[in-house]
Amino acid sequence: MQDATTTSTTSEPVETPPSSPRRRRWWLWALVGLLAIALIGVTGFIIWASTPAQPMAQALASLAGNDKVAVIQGKWIIFEPLAEPKSTGFIFYPGGRVDARAYAPQALAIAEKGYPVVIAPMPLNLAVFGINRADEVVAAFPEIEQWVIGGHSLGGAMAANYIRNHPGAMDGLVLWASFPAENDSLANQTALTAYSIYGTLDGLATPEKVRAAEPLLPPSTRFIPLEGGNHAQFGWYGDQSGDNPATISRVEQQKLTVDATVEALAVVDEGL
Repeated sequence: MQDATTTSTTSEPVETPPSSPRRRRWWLWALVGLLAIALIGVTGFIIWASTPAQPMAQALASLAGNDKVAVIQGKWIIFEPLAEPKSTGFIFYPGGRVDARAYAPQALAIAEKGYPVVIAPMPLNLAVFGINRADEVVAAFPEIEQWVIGGHSLGGAMAANYIRNHPGAMDGLVLWASFPAENDSLANQTALTAYSIYGTLDGLATPEKVRAAEPLLPPSTRFIPLEGGNHAQFGWYGDQSGDNPATISRVEQQKLTVDATVEALAVVDEGL
């Protein structure tokens, strides 16, 4: 007789052995390493951004004001005309990694013409992190009827971005060695008074780059080249890496910049 014993064909479940301690440790150290690299990168960026170009002595002296303009330093740097202030104000965004005080001489000169000026210091000295600071400025000065916003270099680009995202909030735009980003076209804002002031020897916002952005600005934009001007002389913070030497003095370049900016403010103020 055959053996009645039967053989089972059912397979027993196979248990997956747990990951080895060595494998787990490898993943843990990899994660720690990535976090450390990220932390070092963020820390390095913060240190880099927190060390802006410092204002020259002339800029610091302008913070004292004079018999025509009172200067108030706090959340913003305010230049307030003491007699017959205009109803048009100027909000200024500083260039990237430039101490906001480095633009005090220009702001003082503009305010001497009767136009209140507010320089808006930026988080980490980069206007990209404070694009909407103009909102707070406008809210704080309800007596000002028209506003012009502007800025130097990165500050000017972010001022243009502000206008694109807040159509109708500003009556004018003044760019110093700057131009809008490709996705910040203002070409359809035909009611906007726009001035683009640039140095012919600028090594960063070169004349070619400035004029190439012309289609991004309103058709009536006035372009004002400063013959012999460069990038760094739009402020009072010394020389700048990548820039070209200027063939006019900083004082002369600043006078031309102020004159053109005041012209833009007058166009808005007088409704021309």
